[in-house]
Amino acid sequence: MSGLKPAEAPLATAYIGLGANLGDLPATLRMALGALAALPHSRLAAVSGAWRSAPIEAGGPDFLNAVARLETRLAPLVLLDALQAIEQVHGRERPYRNAPRTLDLDLLALDDLVMDEPRLQLPHARLHQRAFVLRPLLELAPALTLPGLGALTDWLPGVADQRLERLALELVPV
Repeated sequence: MSGLKPAEAPLATAYIGLGANLGDLPATLRMALGALAALPHSRLAAVSGAWRSAPIEAGGPDFLNAVARLETRLAPLVLLDALQAIEQVHGRERPYRNAPRTLDLDLLALDDLVMDEPRLQLPHARLHQRAFVLRPLLELAPALTLPGLGALTDWLPGVADQRLERLALELVPV
């Protein structure tokens, strides 16, 4: 996709992980979904339910998480830049790994693309180790398989001990 203009590039399915544990969590995720829906050459196709999870390898308040399916013609690094720009608008800081955050947007997968670059690994390097990613992702794509990981349902037993709760909260883009 890198040599093509976005309008000429093939449509790809991207899965985006959303999370926040500082501020007004539902409002932040709804605004982030609105920003995803407004990305050029892209369409917000679906959003999982909302999930509450405990922080992993760090302290701080619980997270609100979801996964979005985005149909896009953007190249992977262009999409990553767009996600990071949305994070910046919401005051994202990166003082240390797994720090509490106002907004975290992770590019989890982009079709069957495999990338291993300093800025971006696809599929996301830890998605199979995180219940807060697997469960909402499998809501959107129950039979999803990814290169190097196989069927994502096979990874659920390994994250069964992670605290995660499905919420009766609708995340509608604004």
